[in-house]
Amino acid sequence: MVGFFPQSGLKNNQGSVINARHNHLKNASIPNEVFALEDLLTMIPEELENASELLVLNLSNNRLTSIPNQLFMNLTDLIFLDISSNSLETVPPQLRRLTNLQTLILNNNPLMHAQLRQLPSLTQLHTLHLRNTQATICKLTNLKRLYTNSNKIKFEGIPTGIGKLLNLEVFMAAWNQLECIPEGLCRCLKLKKLILHSNCLVTLPEGIHFLTNLETLDTRNNPKLVMPPKPVSNSEVDAEFYNIDFSYHAQLRLAAGQSPANTQSKDPIARKMRLRGRRYQSASETDKKLKVNVAGKRWDQNLAKPNLNYADIFQDDVGMESGLLIWVIENFLPTPLEEAFFGKFYDGDCYIILKSEYSDAGILNHKIYYWIGQHCTLDKKACAAIHAVNLRNLLGAEGRTLREEQSDESEEFLDLFDSCVSYIEGGNNSGFYSVEEAVYTTRLYRLYGSQGISVEPVALSWESLDPNYVFVCDAGLKIFVWSGSKAKLMYRTKGRLFADKINKNERKNKAEIMQVFEDEIDDFMDFWNLIGGPPKARLKEKYEYQYFTPKLPILYKVGLGMGYLELPQVEIPRKKLRQELLDTKSVYILDCWSDVFIWIGRRSARLVRAAATKLAQELSEFLPRPEYALVTRNLEGVENSVFKSKFNGWDDVLSVDFTKTAKSVSASRAEMVEKQQEPNIVPHLAPPKVQKVDLASLFTSRQLPMSDQECDQLSEEWNEDLEQMECFVLEGRKFVRLPEEEFGYFYSADCYVFLCRYWVPPEENEDDDENEDEQDEDEEKEDDFQCVVYFWEGRDAGKMGWLTFTFSLQKKFEALFGDKLEVLKGRRKHTERNTTPRLFEIRSTMGKLTRRAMQVECDAQVLNSNFCFVLKVPFDSSGGIVYAWIGKNCSEEESTHAEEIAGELAKEGFSMQILLEGEEPENFFWVGIGGKKDISKTAEYATQARLFRCSNEKGFFTVSEKCSDFCQDDLADDDVMLLDTGSELFVWIGETASDIEKKLSVKAGQV
Repeated sequence: MVGFFPQSGLKNNQGSVINARHNHLKNASIPNEVFALEDLLTMIPEELENASELLVLNLSNNRLTSIPNQLFMNLTDLIFLDISSNSLETVPPQLRRLTNLQTLILNNNPLMHAQLRQLPSLTQLHTLHLRNTQATICKLTNLKRLYTNSNKIKFEGIPTGIGKLLNLEVFMAAWNQLECIPEGLCRCLKLKKLILHSNCLVTLPEGIHFLTNLETLDTRNNPKLVMPPKPVSNSEVDAEFYNIDFSYHAQLRLAAGQSPANTQSKDPIARKMRLRGRRYQSASETDKKLKVNVAGKRWDQNLAKPNLNYADIFQDDVGMESGLLIWVIENFLPTPLEEAFFGKFYDGDCYIILKSEYSDAGILNHKIYYWIGQHCTLDKKACAAIHAVNLRNLLGAEGRTLREEQSDESEEFLDLFDSCVSYIEGGNNSGFYSVEEAVYTTRLYRLYGSQGISVEPVALSWESLDPNYVFVCDAGLKIFVWSGSKAKLMYRTKGRLFADKINKNERKNKAEIMQVFEDEIDDFMDFWNLIGGPPKARLKEKYEYQYFTPKLPILYKVGLGMGYLELPQVEIPRKKLRQELLDTKSVYILDCWSDVFIWIGRRSARLVRAAATKLAQELSEFLPRPEYALVTRNLEGVENSVFKSKFNGWDDVLSVDFTKTAKSVSASRAEMVEKQQEPNIVPHLAPPKVQKVDLASLFTSRQLPMSDQECDQLSEEWNEDLEQMECFVLEGRKFVRLPEEEFGYFYSADCYVFLCRYWVPPEENEDDDENEDEQDEDEEKEDDFQCVVYFWEGRDAGKMGWLTFTFSLQKKFEALFGDKLEVLKGRRKHTERNTTPRLFEIRSTMGKLTRRAMQVECDAQVLNSNFCFVLKVPFDSSGGIVYAWIGKNCSEEESTHAEEIAGELAKEGFSMQILLEGEEPENFFWVGIGGKKDISKTAEYATQARLFRCSNEKGFFTVSEKCSDFCQDDLADDDVMLLDTGSELFVWIGETASDIEKKLSVKAGQV
């Protein structure tokens, strides 16, 4: 016995049989030359199929032309299969039995007739080699990633049909020799990453600008690359944003007050091509006149075909490729049938079958059949014949439509399905209305929850009632809302609303809703009879209701696999059901323990619908459930209220375009009627209607602060007519008069009211001058006055229901206090005995009128060289010191105001000291401020930051700028805010902002 393989016998390449039995050979002991011997297999030995425990099979580098079908019948344990470098034109269908196969190598084979339909069955396959197999990459329509890096691919090396890879997301072709990429690659609209660096690119197709999902475009190391110009946006792009032109030039023109220009840009090259086309067109028309008349068309070809539109009946790509298509008649219209259901016909339905194939001359011919079920209704028969003719007119087929009846089909029709046609009893409903008496199941529901009201079914008995809750009894055409004596008003209101939804959506407003209270028994015996009679004992509070925790719902998706049913569980994000989880092409089962719901999509297959009903019944019986558990069937669009209550945020409200006002809608309708009455106007040539939008605030400069002279003038004008002012502060639940020494001091946890009386001059009439002599000189007109109430609410104060003011001060209100306006933290009485250091920032954004002292956190990190600060440090015994800290870059007016504020604070027995930045003492200043730290030198946010509000409250989309002195309280929950810091733009979305505001605000931010 040997442990290695001798290589001497491999030198002449003449060996026909190699026998290496009963040795200690290992994988590394067998040389690669064994698999390079010539004159090997041309056919596979028959005994090979008996090696049932074989794991690795290598038949590469042979001359095999076919593989026997029985080879893979028993080799089900294969993990590695290599049949490369042969002459195989197809692979046996029994390849699907290799469910454990992980690696399949098919390189260098002329797989002309191999469609590789066995691949979906190879569930463990992770490596597949198809090099040089004459396979076309364009047929891999589900391909998402394509890597061709580090090759020598040129422009011709990328197939033009790559545009058929509609699901392609990543395309990498780096380190190649590409001069350009095909135009078809730009048709892959789902493309997210395009890597083309280190090539010879000269330009790119213009369609690169239409890849809206493109996130990464890498074109490095292409020195000759010139990007194509971005084409002008068309009407489809404008329609995406409600016909609003968000281009920079258009919005800049609107901000300047100019009307949009209608003149078309001159293009000399395009003009030259138009003139050349006219010349060739005139020459071709002359040649047509000189041609000899050919034979005329047949009489049926000369008939004018009607111009009919079948877009609502058939899809646009019908009949464009060879193959088989089938439609089933549903509600008078044909519905496409999936390929998995071909050959399975319901005897109560009618079908339309289209067979398209290419002739020897390369012409695509069509044959149209319509199949009639044995038990189908008359409307289905008529619609099948009518739509079969419509399909023939749409495709321009010359042949007639062929009628096929159940159990009497022609051999030509059966050959379409390989003579494998099966009949199934049943069918969908007729398109005509059928009157059936509705059968209702009486159920009792309990309403619970604090934030969002939920519904839970309970046993239909009086013992289920609880005086703390509200119950809804659904008895079909009678709906009872029972309210307990201790039930909250919110539960009663929600219970009535839930009953109204059931009546409106499920009973067509035919049900009678009755409100029943706990002590009402004799007047509502119908209700008590439904739940087993009046209560035989006093109703008690249920312990299980108080500590009730609903079980998490489980959502299943019903699928049809390869000959079996699938029921995978759908992942619920954050354990909250959303309407977006339901797909219209699928069927779902929702298990809520006490209820099992079947949701059927409108475009789902009929076999899946029938299977879902059976699965739901078995699932309901499989687990232990209460006796009142019920299986309910829900169709898409007509779901019952109980099913909707299981989903978070299910909203049936129709979407409304809030960018249009009522006047604009009525005006557009009138304009549409006028255009229809004018025959000379071509609709598709009319200019698109541009929606009204106001983005002028984005293009205006930041509001400049007022000068001190203007501030003094405004303050004098506003306070000139002030006669009297009363100040009050809220203490407890009443307002008390504010002491005079506290005038100008505001605390963040208090609320203030200022009652101001202004003198209003009397109105002068035009006839006064003419009648001066006639009136008495002693008679004087009485002066009028106006009272204005200002309410100031601190940020930390308790919210009062009728007060909606936040910390946004008006300039007229601030002018009442002159230069003395200080805002302190806390409450008045609590801060009087405060012994901790306090730091004030002198803030002024729009001039002298808005200047005030704000108490900030006592930390050295707050200091900034562009502002002034006042630090008040009390001593332990009594008194203290007040520092006026002057930044290096602050103005002279701010430093003067800081000294005045420091002087006001130093009246309480404190000494005052003025400090310049860099001259701070170590003993009291840095100790009182918490230690020395780095001081910020820049404050660009104070001069560049801008806050914009995006809203539709005016009936159209507007962007308005908030005042320069904005804060966090200015953020509106029902709008979208744009914060421009000068270098970055932040989009803040409120919780209740509409989808239209979100979409348009992001686009406005890009402008």
